[in-house]
Amino acid sequence: MADNVQSDIEERLENVTCPWNDARSGLSCLTSLTVNGATVTAIFEVPVSEGTHHEAFRQSLESEMGKTEGIESVQIIFTAERAPVEKQAPDPHGMNKNPKLTLPVKRIIAVASGKGGVGKSTVAANLAVALSQTGEKVGLLDADIYGPSVPTLMGLQGQKPDTNDEKKLIPLEAHGLKVISIGFLVDQDTPMIWRGPMVQTALYQLFRDVDWSGVDTLVVDMPPGTGDAQLTLAQKVDVDGAIIVSTPQDLALIDARKGIEMFRKTNVPVLGLIENMSLFTCPNCGHEEHIFAHGTLEEEAQKIGVPYLGALPLSKDIREASDAGKSALHINEKFNETYNFILKKLDGH
Repeated sequence: MADNVQSDIEERLENVTCPWNDARSGLSCLTSLTVNGATVTAIFEVPVSEGTHHEAFRQSLESEMGKTEGIESVQIIFTAERAPVEKQAPDPHGMNKNPKLTLPVKRIIAVASGKGGVGKSTVAANLAVALSQTGEKVGLLDADIYGPSVPTLMGLQGQKPDTNDEKKLIPLEAHGLKVISIGFLVDQDTPMIWRGPMVQTALYQLFRDVDWSGVDTLVVDMPPGTGDAQLTLAQKVDVDGAIIVSTPQDLALIDARKGIEMFRKTNVPVLGLIENMSLFTCPNCGHEEHIFAHGTLEEEAQKIGVPYLGALPLSKDIREASDAGKSALHINEKFNETYNFILKKLDGH
């Protein structure tokens, strides 16, 4: 059934003409199409230079796709690939058409890491849950476009958000959080083979085109590294502060320093460092082992004048809870204690 619906939609997209090129159809701009029940999510690649035509193009696409039998909701995401400009310095990051956003939230906290594999997303998800348990209304935005893991961490795999009357995505809810991720809009096995400008535009839309009303704190799970997504966040959203997650090993610490320096250069306050996977306790004998070294992150925090927010253990029960889409706050006592300490440190930011 889904295959028939998808084929019908693709045929209908042939009827939509690109307003910037009469020789191209809507289908030629399509990069991803997902059908989930009565909801279809489509991603189109459009040129940044034709921003004045985007809304008309969106309306034409929605109208034509909505004619497919059984489709009740159409969700469209535009990603932009900037054309090369000759004899002129390019606008930084191709984002000049997108103004700085004003979101209906009280504060925005970015959770970042200099490299992948240090447990950043797990920290972001559990931090958001911990904040919500204090009575705050919390949103969790998965900005890791290339490797979204929040759907798994929140137990929301395979679910798709609806849209409201203003054509904004309604975040899914889990563990008391409002949650959005690019992973909700594409098939789980679909690779995001996008260049920088496309990532920037998609990230911008996750902020702009989602209904964040009623949220006190928005926690943003950033992609690892210091690339386009981080610059987009710093330039287009007023971020109240960033938390850097790292393991205590030297290789991770080198990249963590780069992340700290990037946020400082973009005038985003660094709220502190979290040391993840700091200690492993043998479940049989109770022996404690610092697998990735010990004390290096706290020393680094003191050296560069950044708060040290605490150390989180390496634990099988935390891994199992994360894979099962559950919060690990009440599974591991040390884990819970550290998050309470982190919340106290963040109080007032």
